[in-house]
Amino acid sequence: MNGAAQVLAVVIAALLASVWLMESFFYRNPRLYPLFLLKPGDFGAVRLWIVNLGFYNLTTGVALALGVALARTGHVPQGEALVAFTAAQHIFLALVLLVTERRLWLNSLLEGVPATVLLILVL
Repeated sequence: MNGAAQVLAVVIAALLASVWLMESFFYRNPRLYPLFLLKPGDFGAVRLWIVNLGFYNLTTGVALALGVALARTGHVPQGEALVAFTAAQHIFLALVLLVTERRLWLNSLLEGVPATVLLILVL
């Protein structure tokens, strides 16, 4: 895996960790309402899903970091496979987000474009 792919994978992993914090712990913050299309009355109804989604994002960020670590320690095929799968997964999820909620088109781009670039760099 080339250096550019490794750097991008680590950057995306860090972004996913910040999304984990926002989704799992700070989703009630009024500044995040537009990001999640939430209103204060929605908190009870969405808590289960948004917290779960946050931890899902954390684990995929860890998968990217682990893939880079594997590649850097001589397990290049395994690391590339893990990074490529995770990038492809995020491309798919960005498309699902776009199809299911068009108002979140920017979120979809922010998830899908870096993942697409990463997948191209890995392949």
